[in-house]
Amino acid sequence: MNFLRRRLSDSSFVANLPNGYMTDLQRPDSSTSSPASPAMERRAQPLAASFSSPGSSLFSSFSSAMKSTPPAPSGLMEPPAPPTPVVQRPRVLLVIDDAHTDWAKYFHGKRVNGEVEIRVEQAEFSELNLAAYVTGGCMVDMQVVRNGTKVVSRSFKPDFILVRQHAYSMALGEDYRSLVIGLQYGGLPSVNSLYSVYNFCSKPWVFSQLIKIFHSLGPEKFPLVEQTFFPNHKPMLTAPHFPVVVKLGHAHAGMGKIKVENQHDYQDITSVIAMAKTYATTEAFIDSKYDIRIQKIGSNYKAYMRTSISGNWKANTGSAMLEQVAMTERYKLWVDSCSEMFGGLDICAVKAVHSKDGRDYIIEVMDSSMPLIGEHVEEDRQLMADLVVFKMSQLLVPGGTVPSPLRPWAPPMKPAKSPGQAQLVPQLGQPQPRPPTQGGPRQAQSSQPPRSGSPSQQRLSPQGQQPVSPQSASPQQQRSPGSPQLARASGGSSPNQASKPALTSQPRPPIQGRSSSQQGEESQKSVPPHPHLNKSQSLTNSLSTSDTSQRGTPSEDEAKAETIRNLRKSFASLFSD
Repeated sequence: MNFLRRRLSDSSFVANLPNGYMTDLQRPDSSTSSPASPAMERRAQPLAASFSSPGSSLFSSFSSAMKSTPPAPSGLMEPPAPPTPVVQRPRVLLVIDDAHTDWAKYFHGKRVNGEVEIRVEQAEFSELNLAAYVTGGCMVDMQVVRNGTKVVSRSFKPDFILVRQHAYSMALGEDYRSLVIGLQYGGLPSVNSLYSVYNFCSKPWVFSQLIKIFHSLGPEKFPLVEQTFFPNHKPMLTAPHFPVVVKLGHAHAGMGKIKVENQHDYQDITSVIAMAKTYATTEAFIDSKYDIRIQKIGSNYKAYMRTSISGNWKANTGSAMLEQVAMTERYKLWVDSCSEMFGGLDICAVKAVHSKDGRDYIIEVMDSSMPLIGEHVEEDRQLMADLVVFKMSQLLVPGGTVPSPLRPWAPPMKPAKSPGQAQLVPQLGQPQPRPPTQGGPRQAQSSQPPRSGSPSQQRLSPQGQQPVSPQSASPQQQRSPGSPQLARASGGSSPNQASKPALTSQPRPPIQGRSSSQQGEESQKSVPPHPHLNKSQSLTNSLSTSDTSQRGTPSEDEAKAETIRNLRKSFASLFSD
């Protein structure tokens, strides 16, 4: 206190202070000076008029320094102001379908994630052209012609595609597989996936997937029709039985299917296949009572029964009666099994035939280009639109709001043991529990029965140096670190445990916010503990455990350090000459 009095009574120190630094303490107080002599008393009176007391002046300096120091932030930086909402560009949806359906009205008012608008561009495969790049995506050129007049001609970059048209048909001479390849080359997501669309360009290829399901589920759960594949006409000598149905190449809507009654007709159709230069399939003719169609759009299921009225063996040709039937578990199994092929089909349908003898035969599966039937066509189109919006919200997250894969509060994963640890644990015979990470849930103990003082109940300290027993880290001892109970708990362990080296210490679990390189440096710098630890060292380790649990995040520590640095600067300016 005498030093502060001499220091504050120095005129040079007062002169170096900023203007008005201590004006709030200009109160006369004659009791501050020491009456050692009349000369010292006369010298101290002018200073007493300007300073009330050295102690209050020092506290005033502290308060001024604290006022000038900005408040410690809770993190590394102050939370930024809410950003100005940025208007996202509309997402372009390309619908590949004919002009009979206006898909724009089904997407009217719908938004991706409830924020981004959807702009619908609709055209057929024949009206599209494109150029795909590695980094530039896919640029589509659309030229829509109606009644010989060019209606629309523009280029755009689609963000999503809905395929509602067949990409390949040998009967119509349409082959747009190159466009599917270009869209896949540009990395565009679609419903169904472009990978599945390209695989559906060959019906025997799709039927091979049905054969896999048939062998997996069995003929009782998945009754697949018997079919034979011929790559060309040469092996088609005869059929095992008649009548048979011959299917040429890849076609849709009942085209390319012929019913053969006898061997002579079979030889005639074989010559036609030779001229077509394509593959063919034959399957036994089934005298059907009605056809069955089970469709799946997202999570919506419908089943229809179609009965021919005109008597044609093709139920989709001529007059037929269509009615919706109940969705059974058997039908649901069929369509769910088929929806898993080619990486997953969001939209698909299974066609089957119910014979007059009461048996069912699955004959075909269709993808997103399937025609819609029945009284719920508008509902099915709306379901498709909702499915597309849902897929776009999953894949096209706007504004970089993709959720981070890091989940700080997720249960910690068990690290893989190194060969050294795998050899060490069997030698010791008692596995050590994995220490919990900071802020994470505590792992369950081993299946061995708990024993007091056993190594299985010991817990590593945060420094990874000394196993600490559960009794030494109880909440009561953390509240009163200097109590006699803590000294007894730390000193009550057996001398054998205190003298044994910590051979079973495991690596320190990763702490959130630290990189793997920093953890590697810490593990290299760690020093093995001394085998002989006294009571004070055990007490220090116990206290460090509670101190680590009560310590804040690294951002709070940096904020406190910044405040201490500001105080040091204030002290330096206060006591400088």
